[in-house]
Amino acid sequence: MNLGGKVMVLKKAKVKAESGGLLLFEKVEDAVRAEEILSEADYTVRLVAPPPTFRMGCDLAIEINLVEQIGIGRLFREKGVNYLKVVPLKGAGRLLDVVKVTEFKDATMVKAGNMKVTFDKNKGTILNVSGGGCPDIPYLSASLIGKKLSDAPRPKDIGFTLCAMMMDRAVVECLELWRKRLTS
Repeated sequence: MNLGGKVMVLKKAKVKAESGGLLLFEKVEDAVRAEEILSEADYTVRLVAPPPTFRMGCDLAIEINLVEQIGIGRLFREKGVNYLKVVPLKGAGRLLDVVKVTEFKDATMVKAGNMKVTFDKNKGTILNVSGGGCPDIPYLSASLIGKKLSDAPRPKDIGFTLCAMMMDRAVVECLELWRKRLTS
């Protein structure tokens, strides 16, 4: 905004998601890309599995604050992101988190979508990778199992499928959990 020679930058205010909505997508890849773009633009969003009544081709949606819908729509037009529609959440049913964590005695398992990554709590070593049915899973598994979380390659950098994207999400969560464990 230009005010008599002075340039004023308007920052987006953080708004609580009291009036939440869902962005629905046709393809999982579109939902994941949209979530990355919105996070980079400092929107507070969450990748979720929508209630079955709202699924429209893709089993992922993005939870947003409806107050921010106009800005999100503008950003998506600029970035070429396609979504099917926005629906309000009020009375919509329970959303499911895409990432789930299960603690065992000596290991932690992180599930993202259909992909699971299990790591040793004491050593930070990836013990197992499972799930999915994509053709790059054997390669990804061989590239990750036995490696320290801090040294493991990112699945999104070496894989080519939706399974690789979801495995990457699981590996990132594992690394965050491991780092928190080291600092506590």
